[in-house]
Amino acid sequence: MSGQTVSGKVTAENGDELPYANVYLKKTKIGTSSDDSGFYELNKIPKDNYTLIISSIGYKTKAIQISITADKKITRDVILMEDDSLDEIVVSGTLRPVSKTNSPVPVEVYSETFFRKNPTPSIFESLQNVNGVRPQLNCSVCNTGDIHINGLEGPYTFVLIDGMPLVSGLSTVYGLTGIPQALIERVEIVKGPASTLYGSEAVGGIINVITKKAANAPILATDVMASSWGEVNTDISMSYKASDKVQGLLGINYFNYQNRIDNNNDNFTDMTLQNRISIFNKVNIERKSNKVFTIAGRYVYEDRWGGEMDWEKEFRGGNQIYGESIYTNRWETFGTYELPTSENLSFQFSANGHYQDSYYGETSYDAEQLVGFGQLIYSKQLGKKHDLLLGAAYRYTFYDDNTFATLNENGIENNPSIIHLPGVFAQDEISLSDRKKLLLGVRWDHNSLHGNIFSPRVNYKWNSRDKSNIVRLSAGNGFRVANVFTEDHAALTGARTVEFEGELNPETSWNTNINYVKKINTENSFITLDASAFYTYFNNRILPDYESDPNKIIYANLEGSSVSQGVSLNADLLFTNGLAINAGATLMEVSVTENGVKRKQLLTESFSGVWSISYKFSNDFSIDYTGNLYGPMRLPLLGENDPRDEYSPWFSIQNIQLTKKFTNSWELYGGVKNLLNFTPAANSINNAGNPFDINVNTELNPERAFDPSYVYTSNQGIRAFAGVRYTLF
Repeated sequence: MSGQTVSGKVTAENGDELPYANVYLKKTKIGTSSDDSGFYELNKIPKDNYTLIISSIGYKTKAIQISITADKKITRDVILMEDDSLDEIVVSGTLRPVSKTNSPVPVEVYSETFFRKNPTPSIFESLQNVNGVRPQLNCSVCNTGDIHINGLEGPYTFVLIDGMPLVSGLSTVYGLTGIPQALIERVEIVKGPASTLYGSEAVGGIINVITKKAANAPILATDVMASSWGEVNTDISMSYKASDKVQGLLGINYFNYQNRIDNNNDNFTDMTLQNRISIFNKVNIERKSNKVFTIAGRYVYEDRWGGEMDWEKEFRGGNQIYGESIYTNRWETFGTYELPTSENLSFQFSANGHYQDSYYGETSYDAEQLVGFGQLIYSKQLGKKHDLLLGAAYRYTFYDDNTFATLNENGIENNPSIIHLPGVFAQDEISLSDRKKLLLGVRWDHNSLHGNIFSPRVNYKWNSRDKSNIVRLSAGNGFRVANVFTEDHAALTGARTVEFEGELNPETSWNTNINYVKKINTENSFITLDASAFYTYFNNRILPDYESDPNKIIYANLEGSSVSQGVSLNADLLFTNGLAINAGATLMEVSVTENGVKRKQLLTESFSGVWSISYKFSNDFSIDYTGNLYGPMRLPLLGENDPRDEYSPWFSIQNIQLTKKFTNSWELYGGVKNLLNFTPAANSINNAGNPFDINVNTELNPERAFDPSYVYTSNQGIRAFAGVRYTLF
């Protein structure tokens, strides 16, 4: 015999057989899956000591030590314990690790596996299959975008990396790409205001990208994907040991697309050409006290342009051939240091610099932003009922550009914006009983330009004795200072003139939310239902007004109110036969009321639905069918004679993927994106044949003006894709 055989049966703790369980020897290429009766067999195993790993959906992974000493058969039957799928550890809701079930704040968790069902070049695109979250493109030419949560615009979404506020201001538009997918462990999403813990900007919700720990990451992970449109995306991550006490995680992402395609025949590129590289490094330093010390950094460079098909670099900034060209340089650093004290005291810090050199036709936009952030957090358990969290934070923001937004009062001298934002916050998580929790929080900030900011919140959670029913109630407020040029791409492109009506005051909002989770376990399935109802009321809201004057975009504080309200439902179904279904729908109304007139907010859908259906076959072959469905959105028009439709149609973007795992290291995948080949109307860019408005009086004939802001989804049609992953443990 050339080696030994290990076989056995995989069963659940109740005695049921577990088919399609993953069984492999750690740090080897020897692996298999259990058959329909739960039986597995590994053959040709060389003599050595091994760790046998057995895992199955809905059950806790088990590791067994085995020793191969002679050529004979070994039998190892395995019993897997049920794993409560809700008990993922989350940090975004309360700023400290807690099981998802016990968190008084509803937190949605999406793992690396979820995003692999529809692989994309960036985290921005990956979120298209999350219920209530929509990546919104804001320009048909340069394809910039932001992320909407429950119908609220991108600037209301606070994006964090490992809990640090890194994506805001300038990077709201251009900083959401370039996070290496191979480094992402999970993404946590909190819908609704989180200003008490995270300060201003966390009005609509937070998206917290959690990167992997070096100790848990594979030695090497590579993922290379290409599409029939000519896109090439490469993700590489490596864990390393610099010394006995220093472990690191290095990640590189490179994305390239240089294929000029114009399927709608408007003489403009359907998709922006891009060349982007991102380098990420995270270091964990072990200390004698076992206290945490991590520091990380990221650098992103991107060169993107879109425009007329015959545009070249020599036309950048000129008025002969229209193009939108953006160079982005961005650096970030962040980390956590637990102080060497007997108390639970930690310091978190981050800093980033964002530099943008861009032209939108003839319009130049050069901007620089520097942000420094630090906070000290003290956590203390008081008796059995109180979990106290105290914090002090400071944020420094420097912003300068070449627009009138940074000119002084005389409109001549440059006057960069500098904002100091110190603050303190307190939170008490009170255990009223084993099944009831009350969370009280309050935050005070002092904005050097706008004065004091007060942000309270309250959360209540109840669960049944077996935790199969969970109810959460929450209420709180949000606060945000708007920066139009860093957040709204429409202010820079097209023929409209930007106009401000008075000084823009900070926006405030109040939010309430009720969340109900129901878990149903049967012999063959694990079902989780998650339903929410939400209501947000805004004062002083700042929205671009495209309709009062078709030649202008007018920014002003709303003299009235704005409301975002709706309901959502998520269903997560796991079956022991290899089928997994995740589906969700959100029904909402986002309205603006001014001067007694109520109207639907622009670029906001009333209905959205998402789904992901996966099936894993016994031969390490799987299929994923993902998609979304959106209802009509009201779109910005150029007056009454604009020939374009006022509302977008119902549309759906659907994808299918086939994956074959050959060993524990190699995996091939491929499929088709946008199966229905849906793209917006060919006339979405108004007056595409005259982008510089030559011989056009836009005041007399606004409908003849060049306008690329009429956009609700990508012009990229159906395409095939294929990729390969290699992982070395």
